[in-house]
Order: sequence, then C-alpha cells, then structure tokens
Amino acid sequence: MGYRKRFSTIVGILSVLALSATLAACGADDAVDDGPGKSVQVWSLYDPSNVPIVQRGIVRFNADSGTGARLTTYENDAYKSKLQTALGSPDGPDVFFNWGGGNLAQFVKAGRVHPLTDALKAQPDVAKSFLPSVLALGQLDGVQYGLPMSGIQPVVLFYNKKVFKDAHVDPPTSYQDILDLVEVFKARGVTPVALAGGQGWTELMWLEYLLDRIGGASMFANIAAGKPGAWRAAPVKAALGRCLELVKAGAFGRNFATVNYDNLGASKLLATGKAAMHLMGSFEYVNQVAANKSFVSGGDLGWVSFPMVAGGTGDPGALVGNPSNFFAVREGSPVLDAATRFVVETMSSDAYIDELIKAGQVPAVKGVAPKLGAKEGFANFTYQLVSQGKPFTQSWDQALGPVVGAALNANLQKVFQQQMSVDEFIAAMEAVH
Repeated sequence: MGYRKRFSTIVGILSVLALSATLAACGADDAVDDGPGKSVQVWSLYDPSNVPIVQRGIVRFNADSGTGARLTTYENDAYKSKLQTALGSPDGPDVFFNWGGGNLAQFVKAGRVHPLTDALKAQPDVAKSFLPSVLALGQLDGVQYGLPMSGIQPVVLFYNKKVFKDAHVDPPTSYQDILDLVEVFKARGVTPVALAGGQGWTELMWLEYLLDRIGGASMFANIAAGKPGAWRAAPVKAALGRCLELVKAGAFGRNFATVNYDNLGASKLLATGKAAMHLMGSFEYVNQVAANKSFVSGGDLGWVSFPMVAGGTGDPGALVGNPSNFFAVREGSPVLDAATRFVVETMSSDAYIDELIKAGQVPAVKGVAPKLGAKEGFANFTYQLVSQGKPFTQSWDQALGPVVGAALNANLQKVFQQQMSVDEFIAAMEAVH
C-alpha cells in the first residue's frame, strides 16, 4: 500500500459520526432503482475524507440524471481482491476507484476499462481544467482512462520550527545540509528525522526523492517500463547508498524500525520536538491539525520541498508522491453512457471541487489558488508545487503494481535495517520485476 490518504485512521475516528449522518441524509435523496444494469454502481475505497464528497456528488448527479447512481465502499485489502475479479463480471462496478499509474494500467491492458476519449472530445474544457502532471497518471499510451477524484498528495519535508530556531539553523536546501543537520540535532539529543520504519512505504519516500534528484525522473520511468538493467543503473545504486549513509549517520535514530505511521507515532515525534524533520505525504498536515492542533496553530509546523543533491541531474522542482486517486469506467458496463457522464461531469464540477477544498484537500485543477486560503498556508504551498508542471512521479509501490510494490517495501526495510546490501536489494528486485 502506497502513501495514499494515510490520515484515514485519525480522521476516521474524528469523523465517523459526521459521516454516518451524511450518508443517512443522502439515503433518502438518492433513492434509485439500484440493481446492476439499472443504475450506475460506483465502487470506492473507504476513506472518511472522500466518501461524503463522492456521496454528495451522487446526490447531485441523481437529481439531474435519468439513470441514478449508488456508492459502495470497501476497506483497502477487501477492495483490491474483489476488484480484480469484479471488473470481468456482469455484476461488477460501472465506475471504480483506482490509484492511476500501474494500478490502472493493469486493468486497461486487460481490456476492462472504457476510454474517456469521446466524452472528453465532446467536453474539451474538462480535460483542460486538470493539472497536466496529475491527469497523466490516468492515461495509457496517450488515451485518458481515469479522472482525478481526490486532492493532490506530493511528499514534502516537514520540520519543527521551534526545534530549528533553538538550534539556530535553517531548513535544508541540499542533501549535504541534511547530513550537517543530523550532527547538529544529534548533539542536542533530538532525533534528526522522524521515520516510521515499521512500514516500508515511509522509507521508500527517501529512495524515490534521492533517485529523482540524482538521476532525474527518467530513472524510475525506466524501472517502471521494465527496461533491462534499469535497477542496476548507477543513480539507483547511488540513491540506495545515500539511504544507507543516512541510516549509519543516525539520521533516523536507533529505534525507527519500531515506529509506526498508522498510529501517528512519527508525527508525534515531530510535534513534540523529539524529532526535527519528517519526510511525508501532504496528508501529514491534516494529521497534525487533527492530532496536534496547537503545534500547527502555534505556527511551529514548517514545510519545504525536498532539497537538491549536489552533482545530480534531476530537476530540483520535481515531485514524488500520489498525484491523485482516480475514477474510471468499466468497459462493457450496461449503463456505459451514464457511468461515463458521472465521471466526466461530476469530477470536474465546481460543486465537487469546492467540496474537496472544504475538506482540506487541494484539487488537481487549474486556477484554484484563490480559493485555498492564505498564500503562505500549506494548501497554497502544495498547489504551487504541483502547478509548476514539473515531473510528478507516482509512489513506486503503486506504479509497479501490488506484487512488486509489496516486495519493494519489504526489501527496502531490510536495507534500512542493514540486513540487505545494495547489490542484494537490486538482485531481489530484478527477480520479481
């Protein structure tokens, strides 16, 4: 599982009553003849941040559509296994949630996804409204198969402003700065970087950014494309070497392998000043607001983009993370026209976009900056990062698919725990990919 909406645990606790009330209220409004082939069956991952937004989008769609829609949600593991078989079944979803990239591509290659080409030609302003770098994750061979249904989620470097101020240092602008700061904070008894090493996806962010900064976005593109020797490229080895360098320098402390993100262990280390920095997806901001509100409201939470690596050839403005999650339409759906209309019209509607903003997300659309609040705020910072049109590499464990992704995270944990060498890691990844 990649770093997609990792705030669901804490937000789920805080919003379960509100969510129940929302769905109950929607139930009477979206009453439709809801059997397969009679209404648009929308399947989505359960996420308390997105479900109410999608549900209200369905209510609006049903008010104007001759064919209504119904939403069914699933927990992560159940959804993955069910979707694999359901897309080939007459009782499968008409519209389905996916993570774009390799996750969507596997279904496209199997002929299970309906292209949105004709619908977008009929409404050309829809595709133009989305940020190109995000929209691209819903494409295969230049054909659009999915549209963004959630906010953008780049990975950024968060830091504790008070801890930095007390140490009389500034946020890093280079990898060497990070190494220098490791020594500064270690001397002060502060863990330089919080890391939830109990889960490999948190460590993957370091490898992703270091490879991007050292060799550019094409390095992972070669890996994703399965090009011979891609895993053995010099920049890959160099990036893995930097990860080990940080571990050996004590950047993550001694006990990072016991820290978990789902219970917000790493987030608490940052908020309490026990750690100085934390590399995490943009959802970290929402987590901190929910779990450590005074830390955010007091102005002690800071953020910067990942720094450059001296001598690297990568674009210093390039991003990694999850550009967005997507909705796509099943090929062969008995309500194909209605399902396509739901995706194209609802995901691009002003009402849906405003709902995302109200929920604290940053929509993957152009021109929303004036709606995001203070220019110096995190939402505008996130939007400006993505809107610059720089390369945006999807989290590797999502882009490579579930089997390879699981092996990637497991093997990388062994590298960070110094149980596997760089060459052993590369050989292991070549064996599964």
